[in-house]
Amino acid sequence: ETWWARRRPEILRIFEEEMFGHAPVPPDDMRFVVTSVEPKALDGRATRKEISIYLTASDTPRLDVLLYIPNGQPRPVPAFVGLNSHGNQSVHADPGITLYGGWVPEFPAVVGDLGVENNRATERSRGVSAEMSYVEGILARGYAVATMCTGDIVPDRAEPVPTGIQAALLKPGQRQLAPNEWGTIAAWSWGMSRILDYLVTDPDIDGSRVAVQGTSRLGKAALWAGAVDQRFALVIPNESGCCGTAISRRKYGETFKSINESFPSWLCKSFHKYSEREDEFPADQHMLVALVAPRPVYVASAVDDLWCDPRGEFLGAKNAAGVYRLLGTDGFAAEEMPGLHEPIRSTISYHIRAGGHGIMAYDWDRFLDFADSHMVRRTTD
Repeated sequence: ETWWARRRPEILRIFEEEMFGHAPVPPDDMRFVVTSVEPKALDGRATRKEISIYLTASDTPRLDVLLYIPNGQPRPVPAFVGLNSHGNQSVHADPGITLYGGWVPEFPAVVGDLGVENNRATERSRGVSAEMSYVEGILARGYAVATMCTGDIVPDRAEPVPTGIQAALLKPGQRQLAPNEWGTIAAWSWGMSRILDYLVTDPDIDGSRVAVQGTSRLGKAALWAGAVDQRFALVIPNESGCCGTAISRRKYGETFKSINESFPSWLCKSFHKYSEREDEFPADQHMLVALVAPRPVYVASAVDDLWCDPRGEFLGAKNAAGVYRLLGTDGFAAEEMPGLHEPIRSTISYHIRAGGHGIMAYDWDRFLDFADSHMVRRTTD
């Protein structure tokens, strides 16, 4: 078929060459070590595992994964994969989670006290993002939760120099990334796929039923992970905005220029030439959403989050529908933008809620409903 043989590879190459950058293949020496297991975590509601992913024969670099598996559910269970910004201990107050020791960002003026001092997590950081991470809510619906700190992959810094895994995986003699090599967002996406590499080996997890999810900059990363790695069964970019699901040519809210000036490391160097030149970029974001097809994708917005351009995000979902229908799905079940809290339910799903930027219980509950409709195991006689 033309889509699979020609058009999809063409579109994927555009985004690899001109926006996100090419990522390397997983190292041959990659290995997994389960460092701790607590079968009665969270008062017996879950099994907690901590897993170290080693990318070379040495002990560094290392990716540390936190995995919660709901107890009392038939195994293997489906799972949600996502990243966190302030260490695994930030997603839940569970004192058994290893405190993250790497560099983390500080956003005190934006979100208040995160328990971070001198860019290091302290004991006060335990559970500071629990509401956003929604671990208890996900477990209660029968899904496992796997997460890892972005800093294990590439620290969320503005400097456009190779750091973290990018630096560790440079070719011999290479000191700088080539213009079409992975930026920070592509590196985070790559890290999400390494979590999946582990999950498919864990007998407690159904590797064929794993969703990838993220919000804001991590929504961009989740969408790119889902586009590149077709093993992800479900893709959920929440309020991903520019270079996520929002149509770039609208030039509304966040733009190519604002990303390149404020976050020059996020995207590959080739992308910088498109500042204030959205019309010259050889694709638009509905084409990125279409790369997920025919797998289900859920795009979500917030009405006051104008920086992410809710209408642009809606159009990114709507305009991907042609490819979804071509591949035999129902596409997108709306022509006009819905009202608040009126989800569009189809293979491409969408909602816009009240409030501003972030992720709330309303969002998670809709995402879990979506997962129930697409990832619940259907037994046959």
